[in-house]
This record gives sequence, structure tokens and C-alpha cells, in this order.
Amino acid sequence: MKIKSLLYSILLVTGVNAETTYIHAGTLLDVPGESPKSNQTLIIKDGVIDDVQAGFVVSEEADVNHIDLKHAFVMPGMMDMHVHISGERSKNSFKEGMTMSDELQAFRIAHYGMKTLKTGFTTVRDVGSRSQSMYAYRDAVNRGWIDGPRVIAAGGVGITGGHADVSGIKPDLMEFYTDRSICDGPYDCRRATRDAIKYGADLIKITSTGGVMTVRATGTGQQMEMDELKEVVLAAKRMGRKVASHAHAEDGIVAALEAGVHSIEHGSYAGPKAHKLFKKTGAYLVPTLLAGHTVVKMAKETDILAPSVKEKALRVGHDMKGNFIKSYNAGVKIAFGTDSGVSLHGENMQEAVLMSEAGMPNMAVLKSATVHGANLIGMSDQLGTLEKGKQADIIAMPASPVENIKALLDVDFVMKGGKVYKQ
Repeated sequence: MKIKSLLYSILLVTGVNAETTYIHAGTLLDVPGESPKSNQTLIIKDGVIDDVQAGFVVSEEADVNHIDLKHAFVMPGMMDMHVHISGERSKNSFKEGMTMSDELQAFRIAHYGMKTLKTGFTTVRDVGSRSQSMYAYRDAVNRGWIDGPRVIAAGGVGITGGHADVSGIKPDLMEFYTDRSICDGPYDCRRATRDAIKYGADLIKITSTGGVMTVRATGTGQQMEMDELKEVVLAAKRMGRKVASHAHAEDGIVAALEAGVHSIEHGSYAGPKAHKLFKKTGAYLVPTLLAGHTVVKMAKETDILAPSVKEKALRVGHDMKGNFIKSYNAGVKIAFGTDSGVSLHGENMQEAVLMSEAGMPNMAVLKSATVHGANLIGMSDQLGTLEKGKQADIIAMPASPVENIKALLDVDFVMKGGKVYKQ
């Protein structure tokens, strides 16, 4: 038995997976939304769940590892549907954008990616980074060249002067840094959508309204026109891609939902008309309460934010939590998302605490970060639950987050695709 334990320790250090692993789970939430089970064994082969059996099953085969989580709460890896893992908001953000090489930024992405993974997030949807660096990171992780969370990477499409366009620097630099994804009118936005997909986008991210962090006083109401929104959604659909829309004010939320987007990011002022459209279309709300909490704190405690940003941060940040719970109570489907990059990477679990404090039941919070996340990215056949045939993305913690959501702040076991990253 000592030899097997030594071998397992070596495998953890080297990152090599034995063919079969047995995890003994004291409490197992295999399907979030259903009741947890006691004393279960997860059998993992080649990174995939081969079986889930009642009791603590032990194998005497030489190549089987046993992981003891008998005193832990075990559940699927969490999924964050709104991150920006290429950077973090700070007083040096603008400077870094103009001085940091793409190569150095790639290393920073890997650094933030590992912080996110070790927190318990095995899958993320990055909805706005330097595209080629993020696509390269995604592909390197998928090929097993480097470690990190599974990444679904968006390509951005935005309008001139809108939230996705460059702001806060002098005109000649704005001209230089304006991305080819910026478009005007339906046909140009069709071109930008196809262009993003050509270069590697898994989905398209648009900005139907203004944004808090834009360094210009253009508000948070609708900015993209309906013909532009519809053309982006249609062009993406033709090429097998979903569309996510940043949207704060209800007019922009409604327009994006009417155009056919699959998710609304933030949704800060969603009202009754938007709620009806959410339920009619089946689109998800990705609330990002942590972003609102963070920008309010920035506005009150630091001088990081420009005056035009500070006003929006205080207004929108204060309003997000109350409007979020109205959407949930109206029956809107919720997918977990933090907007990390505005907040610090590695603090993603704080979103769950904020959702719970707003009034969302703890089990619903867990479901939003597992089952609903997997559905939103079209990977329910592989992710979101711990069932036979699913990827072995597993986290564990000493206490139950169903009983106390803050238990998520103490994740001490992380496995992704059968490989242990934290124990």
C-alpha cells in the first residue's frame, strides 16, 4: 500500500494520470439541482467518469489510485461564463495595454488561468481579450501543452465609439489601436462577425449598450441598432456560433433578445418586457454581480476610475443586485459569471456569495455554475454533472455549499479531465 501511495504522489507531481482513479466522496452532488448523495465512489478512466457507485468501492488492481474525500463535499467543477483572463483592472491598465507585448501577455493569461482553475473553475468563457493570445492559450490548454481551465473564447464585434471600442487615450493612439472588429451598419457588422469566426472565435460577443468602464460619457443605454444586431446574430448562426451581448439598460437588453442572442451579460436594468423575452427565447442572464460590487468599491476607495466611469460605476453597481433577484424571481434562466478582470482573478467564488445574499437559493446558485453553464456553451453532453460519460471535472471542499454558500471559498480539491491540480 505504501508503494501505491508513493506512486500516486509521483503522478500528482509529474502531472501524469494513472489509467483509473477511484474517488471516495462522503457527500456527492452529482447532479446540481437534485439532492446530494452520501458515501459514493466515482470511478474515472482516462479522464472520463466511467461509473458512479454507492458505497466506498475499493479496487485491488495495481494501476488504480484511490483518493479519499470521505469527509468532503464533492461536486462538478464550477463554470464561469464571463471572464477576461488576459488582465486585471488597475491604475496601470492603460499603460500595460500599450507597453506589454503579446508574448508577455500570453504568460500573464496562463498565470491568471491557473489562479482561476485552482479556485475551482474548470471551464470559463472568456468574452473579451486580445483575440489571438486567447485563442492560442485555449488551444494550448486543449492540446495539453500547458495547464489551465477549459476556455471558450469569444471574438468581439462592436460599433465605432461604443463600449467595445478603444477609449481614454489620445486620438492618434485610438486610431492605431482600433480593432478590425469595430463596425458600422449591418453589412460591415456582418463582415466583422465572419472575420472574428475566421480567426478562431468560439462565439461572438457584442455590446448592445454602453458600458460602465468606457472612458467616455456615453451612458449605458442602447448603442447598436437593430439591423446591426440582427445581422451579427444571423451571420454567427450561419457559421454555427452563438452570440453573447453585453447589455445594461433595458432597451438594449430587449433589442438584443429580439435579435436572437443566447445570453445577456450583466442585464443590470432588465425589467418586465425583458423578462418575458428571456423566457420566450430561452436566453440566459449572466449577472456579474461581482463586477458591480468591485466597481462601487473602486469608486469609493480609489482614484483608479475616470470621473465619467465613476458616476456610472456607483449608479449601476448599486442597482445590479436588486435587479438581478427580480430577474431570477421572474423565471429568467441564470448562468454564473463574474466579469473577473474587473474583479481580481481567483476571487470568482465571491459571485456565488453575492447571488446568495441577493436571495437566490444556494442550490440554484450551484446549478447556474454547472448545469446551466454547460447548456449555455453547448457542452451538456460532457460537462455540468458527474455522470457516466462526462469529463472528470471535480471539486471538493470541507463543508456543504448547499447549507452555507461560503463553503465555496474553501475549495481544497480540484480535478479537471481526470488530472488533479489541487489537493
